[in-house]
Amino acid sequence: MRILIAGGGTGGHIYPAIAIANRIKEEHQDWEILFVGTKRGLEYKLVPEAGYKIEIVRVSGFKRQLGLDTLKSVKDLFAGLRDARRVIKSFKPDIVIGTGGYVCGPILWIAAMMQIKTIIHEQNVIPGVTNKILGKFVDRIMVSFEDSRKHFHNSSKIVVTGNPIRKEFIHFDRKKCRSNLNIQDDRMLVMSFGGSRGAEKINQVMKSVVKRLNNKDELQLIHITGSSHYESFMKDLEKENILIGKNIIIKPYAHDMPALMGACDLIICRSGAITLAEITAMGLPSILIPSPYVTNNHQEHNGRVLEKKGAAVLLLERELNDKNIVELLNRFMKEKYRLEEMGEKSRLLAKTDATDMIYSNIIELLQKR
Repeated sequence: MRILIAGGGTGGHIYPAIAIANRIKEEHQDWEILFVGTKRGLEYKLVPEAGYKIEIVRVSGFKRQLGLDTLKSVKDLFAGLRDARRVIKSFKPDIVIGTGGYVCGPILWIAAMMQIKTIIHEQNVIPGVTNKILGKFVDRIMVSFEDSRKHFHNSSKIVVTGNPIRKEFIHFDRKKCRSNLNIQDDRMLVMSFGGSRGAEKINQVMKSVVKRLNNKDELQLIHITGSSHYESFMKDLEKENILIGKNIIIKPYAHDMPALMGACDLIICRSGAITLAEITAMGLPSILIPSPYVTNNHQEHNGRVLEKKGAAVLLLERELNDKNIVELLNRFMKEKYRLEEMGEKSRLLAKTDATDMIYSNIIELLQKR
């Protein structure tokens, strides 16, 4: 069998695609898998690192305002359609899978027009424009939240699968994770981060939090700045003559996120769909700070799902300051039972069989060819 996977731009589209590819390879090592993406997206780096081949197509997202960029996007769309037809004719896939991002548009549409079996996976509560359009043409729509159903027209195509994540987020030993970090049982371990690249606003607030909670015995804090923010973060602390206590760890990047998260009592982070899938799989309570810079405000919609179920506290970025973070942390340190309750509710939202469900849907469609 030949499997073509399109998805790109951000890690939120690429990591699910790689998880799906890995699941297929577990069962069928002889099946051929090819990715499609652009040179500008993270897929150009991440897909080869995961051990898969990638074909490049020319396509770009549409700007909201008319202008020269819009004309370029139209030109790129036609180029992308030509590239998509070339890739599909050359590779001859048995099924085409899309995990989001504008690169999916031409690939999935051409595949559907050529009557090749097609599947899309939507990570967020509110689908992106590309997936919303493709939903009319593809054979199956896999979504991560029940609330996503109302955003697609043909409900008979929809299967709620959840988001595919790495196995390390599902199978972990909390005691071992804490032991490896030398975290005492009576300490509350909190980790904060702003996504793979970091987030300036979260970093600003966490600098003040570090000052206020430095050397607090009952709390251990790990803050991940993002590689590009680390130097300035540390220089700012130095300028204010703040010597970081033993209870504070500042890191530019986390190479083994499951090992760190597995030791935590609380996570402070953005509310991207994949991050939420990882948090719920681990049964972790969280303070969520949705990014206001994403299309359709989808991070807030994602985060509200956890907030409504009592699994998270949600703070909009405009509400975020060191005072409310410190107040929440002090409350949780005094009332640890609240974290336990939130963690249980978080675990109830987890869909740890998402990758298996997606794999089953792929096999089912292949059998209907």
